[in-house]
Amino acid sequence: MGLTFLIPALCVLIGYSCADAFQAGPLPSRISPGDAFLIKVSEARASEIPAASLNGKEILFSRCGETCFIGIGAAALETKPGRHVIYLRMGEKSTQLSLLVKRTRFPTLFLTLPKEKVFLSPEDLERAEREEERLRLLWMTISDRLWEGSFLLPLEHSISSVFGTKRMMNRQVASIHKGVDIRGKEGDEVKASNRGKVVFAEELFFGGNTIILDHGQGIFTMYMHLSSFRVKPEDVVSKGDIIGSVGSSGRSSGPHLHFGVKIQGVSVNPVSFVKLTL
Repeated sequence: MGLTFLIPALCVLIGYSCADAFQAGPLPSRISPGDAFLIKVSEARASEIPAASLNGKEILFSRCGETCFIGIGAAALETKPGRHVIYLRMGEKSTQLSLLVKRTRFPTLFLTLPKEKVFLSPEDLERAEREEERLRLLWMTISDRLWEGSFLLPLEHSISSVFGTKRMMNRQVASIHKGVDIRGKEGDEVKASNRGKVVFAEELFFGGNTIILDHGQGIFTMYMHLSSFRVKPEDVVSKGDIIGSVGSSGRSSGPHLHFGVKIQGVSVNPVSFVKLTL
């Protein structure tokens, strides 16, 4: 539900001009852990950029008009169910927005695999940890907005493994799926989810041939297990451009695309993200 800050009667009582009022609210206002949401601030002073946070995590804003700003945030997968407060400030004015995180049950996938498929050698473990740290530093990068309008799924096929799936390998929790797996055939063309800059295009131990796009405003999309690249680092691509082809590189049991989204370092459910009307 939207919220109007400083309604006209209150404006008069506390001495603000009603022209200084602004409107804001999270959309959607009910989400599951790991979902994305947006905040549109309208009727705002053109010179003021909003500042907001959820559970201590900053939400970055960009313009959506002369007196309009838009911010995209996410509730981490670990977020507890219940009502959470988004703190929003514009200049000297501030307000609180309510976001309901629903209790959500994620699926569990049970797998029985040979030990060599589950436990990494010291060399492989060292490589995987080195790559994870490299990506962690990448997610901290904040660049200017490049994205234009809503994001899209990079493949028009069904999803075989959903976000948040708990993978139990040989009766032990091995991982929690932080993206979605989209079915595809070897060589199917993979599209850029939105306008962005290629900041990574190389092989990872787990993800295989991987492309990462920086869309600005702390937003990244990932495309894994590719068979080939059509782009290189520093390229700027438009929404819908072909950036690679479906494959089965890395730790993969068959051709498919792992598609992931990061917002300010938080893993986001890509399905919720592409549903946002931006």
